[in-house]
Amino acid sequence: MTSRKVVELFYDVVSPYSWLGFEVMCRYRNVWNIDLKLRPAFLGGIMHGAGNKPPGLVPNKFSYMTKDLHRLANYFDVPLHPPSDPFEVMFQKGSLSAMRFVTAVQQIEKGGDKQVEQVSRELWRRIWSEDKDITQPESFSEAAKKAGLTDSEIEEVLKLCISQEVKDKLKHTTQEALNYGAFGFPMLICHIDGRPEMFFGSDRFELMANCIGEKWLGPKPDSSASKL
Repeated sequence: MTSRKVVELFYDVVSPYSWLGFEVMCRYRNVWNIDLKLRPAFLGGIMHGAGNKPPGLVPNKFSYMTKDLHRLANYFDVPLHPPSDPFEVMFQKGSLSAMRFVTAVQQIEKGGDKQVEQVSRELWRRIWSEDKDITQPESFSEAAKKAGLTDSEIEEVLKLCISQEVKDKLKHTTQEALNYGAFGFPMLICHIDGRPEMFFGSDRFELMANCIGEKWLGPKPDSSASKL
């Protein structure tokens, strides 16, 4: 058995493409011989640091993105439905507080990342499936409760997410992504033979699989495997 390859997934819950990449990698973490590391980061900091322009600010790209997300939601089997005002959600409200909350969850979690996974998923679901807020403490509490955190854990995370420690950690993770060459999310870093290989977006899984010596079995590997 060859050693497990470390794969880092940098993401932000404000990004619908990140949700697609996130769900696929969570499905494959026990199919491929990999050690998946969830790296919540701040997309706004990435765009600023890389000098990139969000696709939603380019009218033709925004129009295409709306249709593209509908097709991708069906293909990846992710319950993605754009909010009534995507521009307000993505560019006016943003996700800084939400990503600090996810970072705080990661800070308190011991022995794995199941809580980070579940909380991230619930925050995505709030924006991109239920058209709900992800900027207020009560929104974080609701998402965390659905994710299975206890009341005491939620109280601890709410306090921690406004601490300088968590703010610095999120900033550090975002800078790490920029150091790898990030210009958007989702971004996957596969550590192959001692060197990092970057893959951007939710449409590079087949190429990534080839690079790490694995097989791409489609967006739902469990159902694909049952048909083999």
